[in-house]
Amino acid sequence: MSAFDDELRACLEEILGSPAPAPEGEPLLFFKQWLAERNLGLVPIADAAGFEWPGQWLAKVRAADGDHAVVMFGSPSGPWLDPGSVYGDGATIEAGWMLAPLDLHVSTDAPWSRATGEGSVEAILIAPAAEAPLSPVEEAAAIAGRGLEGDRYEAGEGTFSGPGRGYQLTLVEADVLDEIELPWPEARRNVVTRGISLNGLVGRRFRVGSAECIGRRLCEPCAHLEKLARPGLLRPLVHRGGLRADIVADGRIRVGDRVAPLD
Repeated sequence: MSAFDDELRACLEEILGSPAPAPEGEPLLFFKQWLAERNLGLVPIADAAGFEWPGQWLAKVRAADGDHAVVMFGSPSGPWLDPGSVYGDGATIEAGWMLAPLDLHVSTDAPWSRATGEGSVEAILIAPAAEAPLSPVEEAAAIAGRGLEGDRYEAGEGTFSGPGRGYQLTLVEADVLDEIELPWPEARRNVVTRGISLNGLVGRRFRVGSAECIGRRLCEPCAHLEKLARPGLLRPLVHRGGLRADIVADGRIRVGDRVAPLD
């Protein structure tokens, strides 16, 4: 692990003013996804070397012994926190990020109300390959660390497949899709639910059927969904596009099964 990776956590804790978890896997990717659970994002700075900001921002600084993480501040900017004591003559800023809310109107302390009660599985949908049509099935095996058997994400071939958290299972509420008159398969989510607030499962363990899962972050709409389904879906699905989750214990999911938080 590089010095930048070691120092990144300390720098984020300084900016957040609160503890951050030890990263799982590649640290920068992990923290981007962890922050998204909290309605926060790391926004890349186009010209970090010339950037000025009367607030804190994160810089990747290249020194003689490699890359380091530094919290910068000010206009012009200087080091606020320099864990490796590297900022100075000969060091150059190679990249930078601003920590910013994903939505200014949503809290970053507790973005989503906790889900209470339980819901049910209305449909299960899988596709064999990226951009292939989704087909309904009555039941599917949920494989820990992978996804639903037969689905493109279980095979690592989905459009958004990749390292990190939240690429194994997606869920969406039936009431939302019905309200905007979007056929369930066109939403491109694996599990359609009813009766439970999926936003309230972010960061929480829950059971769907006999599989145990953990909610990672919202499955927000994007231009890719509009391309495959229809234009105009971004706005009505913001914060209502469903949930990205990982499967932590094998199980089977059947239409009609319960969806319920475990904590």
